[in-house]
Amino acid sequence: MKTNRTFLGIILTMIFSMFPTASTPAEVIDVKEIVHQVDQLYRSDFSYSEVEMEIVTPHWQRTLSMQAWTQGMDQTFIRITAPDKEKGMATLRIKNEMWNYLPKTNKVIKIPPSMMMSSWMGSDFTNDDLVKEFSLYDDFSYQLIPSAKGSEDTILINCIPRPDLPIVWHNIVIAGRKEDHLPVWQKYYDEKGQLMRILNYSEVKKFGTRTLPATMEMIPQNKEGHKTVIRYLALDFDRKINPEVFSLRHLRGD
Repeated sequence: MKTNRTFLGIILTMIFSMFPTASTPAEVIDVKEIVHQVDQLYRSDFSYSEVEMEIVTPHWQRTLSMQAWTQGMDQTFIRITAPDKEKGMATLRIKNEMWNYLPKTNKVIKIPPSMMMSSWMGSDFTNDDLVKEFSLYDDFSYQLIPSAKGSEDTILINCIPRPDLPIVWHNIVIAGRKEDHLPVWQKYYDEKGQLMRILNYSEVKKFGTRTLPATMEMIPQNKEGHKTVIRYLALDFDRKINPEVFSLRHLRGD
């Protein structure tokens, strides 16, 4: 009888071990690391990129070609290379300061903090989107959102800005792939909880040793028929960059 009970106990143990129980620890998701990865997605100690920006409205459409250099999260330089109408226009950001250069008038204009959320070059991206004055990792708090049924392969994170910062968004929700944490989309909400814009990521490619979405599509929800698409054509991380790139002298093209 004792032998039968022992045998039965072994069988039951084997059966129950095949199924998760309430005490089985859930998969640990490092929310901070995912947010940090999204923040650093197209940046490194140094980076150089060649980018195409397509701006679409119900009445007109245009495409800008540009080159961009970054150093960490604090310095950004962007110069438009085509078309001829905008060629030579440039943007420089050093920490919390930002300037635009207009070659037709040969003027450098400093952008005040109040203009950081304004449109960059008539696109649906803001000055802050392009030069990253604010960081999701440093300037927001974040928490995991339980995945809805049917979206178990996606991680959802709610990001809320620090109340002492002039950030217009009430919160930003990020969706990332569970397999590698690459972003799928970001949704931006105003203080009334209304969805104002959606940023979609697509065309995952490998640039050097990194794999990331090569295309970003910004769709404002309050402007029907408008969207702006950014396509990374080339992206080189940790490329040696002359510090003079991030200077007002270089901004003018000198």
